[in-house]
Amino acid sequence: MKIKDFIVKFFASCFGVGFLPLIPGTFGSVVGLFLFYLVRNNTASYILATIVVIVLGFLLSGSAERAVGKKDARCIVIDEVSGIMISFLFIPFEIKFVIFGFFVFRLLDTLKPYPAGKLQCLNGSAGVMLDDLIAGIYTNIVLQMVFRLASL
Repeated sequence: MKIKDFIVKFFASCFGVGFLPLIPGTFGSVVGLFLFYLVRNNTASYILATIVVIVLGFLLSGSAERAVGKKDARCIVIDEVSGIMISFLFIPFEIKFVIFGFFVFRLLDTLKPYPAGKLQCLNGSAGVMLDDLIAGIYTNIVLQMVFRLASL
């Protein structure tokens, strides 16, 4: 194995989390929650971390597909991290929102509501990343509504 392929797979799998034998996408989402926890108290840091993860996802996931030899391979979980980061943008770190948002994101990532399902068919990084970013945007919209209703 080439060292470049190893490095790409290492980061696209979020330090190997994607190679866990069961539900790697869920564990990738947990990595995203951990990152959310680390930067939760600084909005600028949260936005920067989100942008960095998304950019890395687009830079790495297409190469990771080629290295693994499979379209949107299960071991590539940087897309789930990106989606979770979008999900919780401008949402307070409260356990009830974290748990609810996590399950909403996983549900939407699985169901792939329009246009996520169509975007997943794209080749390369776009096909890996965009469906999870759409699931993250939809989750964020749901969480924003729930947060505002809970604040009444």
